[in-house]
Amino acid sequence: MKRIILFVATNLAVVLVLSIVLKVLGLDRALAQQGIQYGSLLAYSLVVGFAGAIISLLMSKTIAKWSTGARTIEAPQNEAEAWLVETVRKLANAAGIAMPEVAIYEGDANAFATGAFRNSAFVAVSTGLLQSMNKEEVEAVLGHEISHVANGDMVTLALIQGVVNTFVVFLSRIVGSIVDRTVFRTERGTGPGYFVTVMVCQIVFGILASLIVAWFSRLREFRADAGSARLLGPQPMIHALMRLGGIQGGPLPQAMQAFGITSGGGMMALFASHPPIEARIAALQNAPAAR
Repeated sequence: MKRIILFVATNLAVVLVLSIVLKVLGLDRALAQQGIQYGSLLAYSLVVGFAGAIISLLMSKTIAKWSTGARTIEAPQNEAEAWLVETVRKLANAAGIAMPEVAIYEGDANAFATGAFRNSAFVAVSTGLLQSMNKEEVEAVLGHEISHVANGDMVTLALIQGVVNTFVVFLSRIVGSIVDRTVFRTERGTGPGYFVTVMVCQIVFGILASLIVAWFSRLREFRADAGSARLLGPQPMIHALMRLGGIQGGPLPQAMQAFGITSGGGMMALFASHPPIEARIAALQNAPAAR
């Protein structure tokens, strides 16, 4: 219920903020004079902006299973799987969430959590992670992923993505209409200048929007690290991060990259979904609980 309220409140906040900004700047009258029905455009932008983010969120577990080939542990087949399931159960109870689905997939060291609802989540670890870490370190990684679920990070990231998508769709069409009518002198309907400008603006604004999403994603990682430290103490998570810093992290599919324990990519810092491991270790070491 809280997630539904948050979703509705976010949509209303976006509408309110855009409406106030347009009115304060006098742009509502200017747009009306240009023949732009900004109210209808705003509603369209909300639908387009949030639809993809919400659909991706609702399908996240299915996408994760399909894209990684993860095998859900229905009944543990060996001692290692039994330990993995029991550890997730213990951490989930400590974090106050329902038991997630637990899965293993083939690949280099990584792990992720996803799912639209905190009490119906999905946690998966790679065979590489299990082979390269000891139990204390694996438990810390699982604490990190469980903290993502407990914090509602999947829903919050979807909402952030929906908000920035809305602004991208809305602003690109506003700029396209203005350029089409003032530069290309289109008086009726829309000319090619509109479509070209919208396409260019969506690319430019989309890049800027990705900076915001990436920045928020990095904050989520610090919070999840801190969550693992609260569940298990800071040292296990510090040791797990040190281990990750010394091995080759496994890449995840594009849709899952922001949810992994490590990004496994070489993106520029401003576009990275994860902070540098050194910064994450320093944050844990400098946290009051670590002293």
